This record gives sequence, C-alpha cells and structure tokens, in this order.
Amino acid sequence: MTTASPVAARGRRSVFVIWLLALPVILLSLGPFLWLLKTSLVPESRIFVRPLEYLPSTVTLENFVMLFERMNFFGYFANSFVVALGSTALGLVISMSSSYAFARFRFPGRRFFMTLFLVIPMFPTVLILIPIYDIMRVTGLLNTYASLIVAYSSFTIPFAVWMMTGYFAALPVEMEEAARVDGCSRLGAFVRVLLPTAVPGISATALYIFIVSWNEYTFAAMLAQDESVRTLPVALQFFITEFTVNWGLLAAGGVIVSLPVILLFIVLQRQLIAGLTAGAVK
Repeated sequence: MTTASPVAARGRRSVFVIWLLALPVILLSLGPFLWLLKTSLVPESRIFVRPLEYLPSTVTLENFVMLFERMNFFGYFANSFVVALGSTALGLVISMSSSYAFARFRFPGRRFFMTLFLVIPMFPTVLILIPIYDIMRVTGLLNTYASLIVAYSSFTIPFAVWMMTGYFAALPVEMEEAARVDGCSRLGAFVRVLLPTAVPGISATALYIFIVSWNEYTFAAMLAQDESVRTLPVALQFFITEFTVNWGLLAAGGVIVSLPVILLFIVLQRQLIAGLTAGAVK
C-alpha cells in the first residue's frame, strides 16, 4: 500500500485552502446573476413571496414569452449588435495603429499622451454627454448608428490604446526586422507578422470594447431615441413605469442581454487572460 508523499499532501491542502478562500468571492460574483435568473423563471406573483424563496418552487418561461410578445426584442437586439460590432471594429482599427506607434516610436509628447489616455477613462462619461450631443445634432447624426459608434469610441479607444501599447511593446522588435529584411514594408510586417502574434491582446481589447458598447445606456438614451435605432438597455427601461416595475420581464430581458457577453467570454477566455497579463506585466 502506497501513501501520498508530504509534497502531494501539502499540494492538496493548498488547493483546498485556495478554493475555500475563493468560494465567497465566487458566490458574491455569481449571486446577482443567479438571482436575476431565478426571478426570470418564476411567475410575477411569486417574486416577492414571504418567506423568501432562494430556489423557485414554480418554474415557468412565461416572462420570456411575454418579453418577445410585448416588444420588438429582435429589432432592439440587432441594433445593439450592430452598434457594439461597429464600435469594436472602429476601436480596434484606431487602437491597433495608435498603440503600435506608441510602442515602437519615440516622439515629443509620447509620455504625456500615454498618461492622458490613462486619465481620460477615470472621468465619468456623463461629462462629455452634452458636447457629444451638440456635435451629433449639428452634424445631423442624431438617431443613427454612427452617433452611438462615435460616442462609444470616444471613451473606449483611450483605454484600448493603453492595453494594446503594453502588448505591442512586449513583442520582440527582431520579428519586424526579420520581416523587413525579407522584403516586407513596415506596414506589411505589421499586418503579416505582428498582428497574428498579437491575437491574445487584440481579443482582450475587442472583448472590452464590445462589452462596454453592448451594455452602455446613457449615450444610447440621449443619442438614439428613435425606435429604429434603439438599443436593448434603453428598451428595457420601458418596463419601469411611474407606479410599477415589471420585474419578471425586466429580469428575463437582463438574462438575454447577458448571454452574448457570457458566450464571448467563454470563447475568448484564454486570449483574454493572456492579453491582459501581457499588457499588465509590460
């Protein structure tokens, strides 16, 4: 009969302690979403029962059915997807080119602008709401996808540039030099060599921009009041009236809105962790 070595026993104890310490954090993180899911699966009459039910005694999909019957859910979903995808595409193009310049070139004001990019996301986005609204009104872009895409880019691109700069700076410059020796231009080396290598950083940046754009409410409520371009976060507010709140439909909508972000995170989890780690270390 073989016995476990002291090293293996200590390893198991360490894993147990780690899980024990992580369990409260996991419960605190997942608790609100699990409660949202539970609320979406019970009838309206069972949401505020006393004593409180932590597990639903009656499960129904009535809230989800009513959600699609009472509102143009697919239209709002499509609007949110178009805006989030457009913001992600524009943000990636600008942040990749800008971060490459910051990582590879030394020019006057480089440190100042990098600091400025880090400071900008610290301010509440509501501070730029009125200027952006006025710009969109003057240019005739109100109630268009472009107004939301440009507005979201104004506060997602600075942080995206900061993320990508750290990643590009961590890539060896010898890779580009070898490509240029083989006949590539600087742009060709950037597209053919650096971008494929930087997929983890690009994925992390894309996921960040998409999540921010998908969940944004304030600018969407101000710049896209027309139903043809209304996004999901704005559409869900109509379940909150002056005297009542339809918690069942609101919870069902919240669950569906959360699904694309959860699926994206599951698919891009490895790239997200690798990209954030590389940028943070640099």
